[in-house]
Amino acid sequence: MIMNDIIYPQPLLPGDTVAILSPASEIRNDYVDGAVLTLRQRGFNVIVEPHCKGCCGTFSGPLADRIADFYCAVVDPKVKAILCSRGGYGVVHLLEHLEPGLLKNHPKWIVGFSDISALHAWAAAEGVASVHASMCKHLTEHPSDFCSLSLLDILEGKMPSYTVASHPFSRCGEAEAQIFGGNLAVLSGLISTRFDILRPDTILFIEDVSEAIYRVERMLYTLRLNGTLARLKGLVVGRFTDYKPSKDFTDMNEMIRRMVAGYDFPVAFDFPIGHIDDNHPIVEGAHAVLKVAPDATTLTLSK
Repeated sequence: MIMNDIIYPQPLLPGDTVAILSPASEIRNDYVDGAVLTLRQRGFNVIVEPHCKGCCGTFSGPLADRIADFYCAVVDPKVKAILCSRGGYGVVHLLEHLEPGLLKNHPKWIVGFSDISALHAWAAAEGVASVHASMCKHLTEHPSDFCSLSLLDILEGKMPSYTVASHPFSRCGEAEAQIFGGNLAVLSGLISTRFDILRPDTILFIEDVSEAIYRVERMLYTLRLNGTLARLKGLVVGRFTDYKPSKDFTDMNEMIRRMVAGYDFPVAFDFPIGHIDDNHPIVEGAHAVLKVAPDATTLTLSK
């Protein structure tokens, strides 16, 4: 259930501890080491959970080990934020093993994107804000770019405001509501569960990678048929990358524009969110103001 009165974890101070863990796929060890360096240079202590660098098939470890790492990081009073090392399939395995109230009783920032959207959905169900943002690879390769610095600013308590050029498909208007979203395929898989954050009366942001246009259309049809699309306050269409054109549509944005043509909420296309280097961090559950004008689109987040 989405909470209007959401809990914001405490801002991080110099010397506070960030835990890095791998809730799903295995990760290159040098990406973890690089992220540790970036966080330490910012003044944070870092804990690398025991199975973070492990390997078990495509996963970082057996489910029990991944659960143990995550649970220990959540309940550890020293840990103020949890950085997921990467996404990849398998995050959903954890959800049924995390008892209700766990994060609400130990609120702390959870950071990641892609399949980490499942943990953002869990955090929203707990009524706790989290950060949809890049992870270890980006913090290693781009430690001081705009997105890395924006993420670190958020962890320290500064809420972001972004202004980007408007896409020709964007629909002008202004919306004000809580913002939720992330990887569309992952979140679609949670519809009709208690972790469903594809809800009416929100500003929704979506992105995905390697999904065929017809599959994304199918997910959006579910939101049309269950009434969610008709009651959105606004829609932020992030980047849909690594897909192939089809005989029906050569462009993902063209399909999405057709899907939302019958509604009147503002729509921002091609916003820099997703599997790209310029992945702007978004605070899930934050109060958001979306302003879409012909030349520029502004998304401002606040508590």
